[in-house]
Amino acid sequence: MNKSAILTLFLILLSSSALRAADVKVTFVTPSIVRVQWSPDGQLPGNATGVCIYSPHQVAVRQTRENGCRVLRSSVLKVSVNLKTTAITFTDRKTGRVLLEETQRRAEPVVQTRTVYDDRTAHAEQTANGQVTVKKAIRTDTIGHSTRFFSSFACPGTKALYGLGSHMEDYMNLLGKTLWLTQHNLKITIPVLLSPQGYGLLFDVGCAMKYTSSGHTFSMQMEAARQLDYYFIAGKRPDEVVGGYRYLTGRVEMLPRYAFGYIQSKERYTSSAELIATVREYRRRHVPLDMIVQDWNYWPQGWGYMKMDPRFYPSPKALADTIHSLHAKLMVSIWPNPQYCPEADDFGKRGYMLEHSVYNTFDANARKLYWQYADREFFRNGFDAWWCDSSEPLDGDWNQIPQPVDGHPYGWDDQQRRWQLNTQILSETLGAERSQLYSLNHARGLYDNQRATTDRKRVLNLTRSSWAGQQRYATVVWNGDTHASWASFRQQIPSGLNYMATGNPYWTVDVGSFFTRDDGHRWFYKGEFPGGVNDKAYREYYVRMFQWATFLPMLRSHGSDTPREIWRFGEPGTPYYDAILRMIRLRYRLLPYIYSMAAAQTRGNYTMARPLAFDFPDDTTVLDLKDEYLFGSLLVCPVTHPMSETTTRSVYLPRGCQWYDYWTHRRYEGGQWLTVVVTIDRLPLFVKAGTVIPVSDVVEYSDAQEGKPVTALVFPGADAAFTLYHDDGISYDYKKGKYQLTRLLWNDKQRKLTVKGKTKVAWHVVE
Repeated sequence: MNKSAILTLFLILLSSSALRAADVKVTFVTPSIVRVQWSPDGQLPGNATGVCIYSPHQVAVRQTRENGCRVLRSSVLKVSVNLKTTAITFTDRKTGRVLLEETQRRAEPVVQTRTVYDDRTAHAEQTANGQVTVKKAIRTDTIGHSTRFFSSFACPGTKALYGLGSHMEDYMNLLGKTLWLTQHNLKITIPVLLSPQGYGLLFDVGCAMKYTSSGHTFSMQMEAARQLDYYFIAGKRPDEVVGGYRYLTGRVEMLPRYAFGYIQSKERYTSSAELIATVREYRRRHVPLDMIVQDWNYWPQGWGYMKMDPRFYPSPKALADTIHSLHAKLMVSIWPNPQYCPEADDFGKRGYMLEHSVYNTFDANARKLYWQYADREFFRNGFDAWWCDSSEPLDGDWNQIPQPVDGHPYGWDDQQRRWQLNTQILSETLGAERSQLYSLNHARGLYDNQRATTDRKRVLNLTRSSWAGQQRYATVVWNGDTHASWASFRQQIPSGLNYMATGNPYWTVDVGSFFTRDDGHRWFYKGEFPGGVNDKAYREYYVRMFQWATFLPMLRSHGSDTPREIWRFGEPGTPYYDAILRMIRLRYRLLPYIYSMAAAQTRGNYTMARPLAFDFPDDTTVLDLKDEYLFGSLLVCPVTHPMSETTTRSVYLPRGCQWYDYWTHRRYEGGQWLTVVVTIDRLPLFVKAGTVIPVSDVVEYSDAQEGKPVTALVFPGADAAFTLYHDDGISYDYKKGKYQLTRLLWNDKQRKLTVKGKTKVAWHVVE
């Protein structure tokens, strides 16, 4: 073979490692990550989402032409592009297994419109999302065109797909399902899919989408983009796929240690005196607590004004200082839509306001001004954390779902019409191509500006919306204003697991659900417990949600209609009080374990609350199991039915290992179903054999655990390893290498734990 032929067969592409064939561009970002770009006219201007922040690597790729395909091979993947159809096939080089095939892509023009409003008719109305400014619509103008893209895939070897964010459709495995993807109070969209069969996809667009799957095929419809742009990520295990996603979009930030303690909130505390009195009562009762939260309506005028009413909050600094003197932290709710107040006037005259009274998070100067207000009233006065409510930032009123119009079939369901309504309002206000990106930029503004202010206090932002890449801005997402019903409770579990499967690990809920009663006419106000804490049925519901949330990344009680403090559910010695206290104490006992898992998320590819398929991808029983998951190596089985219906719960123990009942220490073989009696004071909880869990003393706040002894609980049955992490818990010194790692290594045959590190650790074998 001559040199020319050899070069043709074994061309090594460096730097871009890119192929363009029939207007599709394929680029190896790493040996296991491939970027695919396409547009009908061949122009690739990028979508300017700000999602990806990686630095390109040089990747050695061999290029050949085989059987009518252009073939690219890295050390991990074989990517084949059909020269006639441009269909792309992704194959694992080691096994020869086809992972995924993009079978079709297409684009179509879409007319973009905008509603013109009469500013003279502006007035305030109360909605599910608080006070909003409403104006009379004058007309609808055509403002231009955008492009809708479609990408279809075949995945014959795929047994399960997860991801796409937090949605209440009650889906776990997304194969064969349809999801309408937009940002809303009860919908958080992340454009990421993950399969435990070796791959994931990140769609780098900023628009509303529709996901459709039938059998072993799925497609993504992207409503408005400049080009098709997605990343294929290969990984033998889901954690490797998550690692690829975080390589592209940024690492998970390390949250402050107090974020993993217990957080007390409600709608709402009405004064500094009430906030302080609540923390003091927790301390008097010696019930652990790390933070209390001030919800909305603390402002003296207008809506969303970052100013505390001096009649009820005479000194923000004195408030924060007093809370700190009680060894607790203080979080405050802030909104992106100031109205009828000096803050709104200031943003308006600078040109920083968008339609519907939301500030322009896409403008760096607007983000800086927003921070200045937050800093002036809160941060410099000692407030610790942010609660960025309504970060979608606009919700269509689902009481007014549009009816089908000409050209659309009457078979539309409510989900589609709601999606249409929300997509319209977000697109008109933000622009169709960036309609889903508001929260990403809102979080960026707080993170960047607080980080520029100090490195002594870590950012913590509890927010209601998210997008790909937001994990790098220290956000925890909660799932919105849920209503209290057992059916809603059951839907929330797979919703959270699919969100956390995207590589964004911080998700939580309002323990007890936000709305406890039904007001009779609003779609969102459908709680089933009008008596609130005075109703024993609600107390049971609250306890069961609390037990579940104990094993979420953040444990926070919150909601409307009824108070949520522990003493509202009884007194010591009564069943509901004692059940709640038992879970809080367990949470604090597990803090060394939880904080170390948080560090594993920041330092690597881990996800602390994870679908069972992450660890048991070959056990088909777990692939669509909605009500069990792993919190580290703890198998969590929430109780989601009242005891009036059943006093037992079926639990599946994944095959391939043994499991310990956490409460009784009885050991079981995996691969079987158990019937477990469910008393009010505990939920079924199991531990994988071959697990090391570091624990410490129960304390009244997380920092009080400093200097306390650490004990490694060893659940034998297999070799095990765990890395115990420690830092100062509050500053960014960990980024400078100021932290300690202690390796805990269990040799099951020798029945010996080896401790490698500076931390003194005792150990105890659980049997």
